[in-house]
Amino acid sequence: MTRHPIDNHHSPHPSPQSPPALTCRVLLLLDLQVCMLSSPTKGGVPSSETVYRNIEHILDRARSAKLPPRIIHIRNSGESGDPDAPNSPGWQLVFPPLEHEFVVDKLKNNAFAGTKLAELIPRDAELIVSRHAKRLLAALARGNTVILINEAHATYDRIEVWNGGMVTIAHDVELEIEAELEEAGVNLLCMSDVPHLFSDR
Repeated sequence: MTRHPIDNHHSPHPSPQSPPALTCRVLLLLDLQVCMLSSPTKGGVPSSETVYRNIEHILDRARSAKLPPRIIHIRNSGESGDPDAPNSPGWQLVFPPLEHEFVVDKLKNNAFAGTKLAELIPRDAELIVSRHAKRLLAALARGNTVILINEAHATYDRIEVWNGGMVTIAHDVELEIEAELEEAGVNLLCMSDVPHLFSDR
């Protein structure tokens, strides 16, 4: 039986590394927590295995780039009893931050609200976002260029409460979100673009 990648994932203390050279490029890892990227049978999103492997690839590329981006891990803190309640197993980050990377804990959908995120992201920075960036449309209003990678973001099935309880599968919800984001000004790229994502373009 094939194991879900997160089941084989360990969180060792990363080796210290020198801070990267500053660039006007930011990789934002949004809500990449155990509760979301675990197996769907354990409450994770339906495409958790694919998304896990794709984001792992993006993160490896970012960290090994000649001029690495600023890497920021956003961690959602739910309420008591939620899958991502602070200090619960589901709240933990899937990809352990390196010493020079930043962790921002948020309490609301808008990661800029009540956090220091705006201080970490220059207004002229190109923002590469994991998961869906619908919660970060505020970045567009600030003047940031926002990039979303197909197959590196995910969500859950949606129950249509006002339509007889029908279910829209997660993949279709993701396509709707991509269309909305593209119309709003977000740039959509493919996994095939990742090798050039963190180089001079």
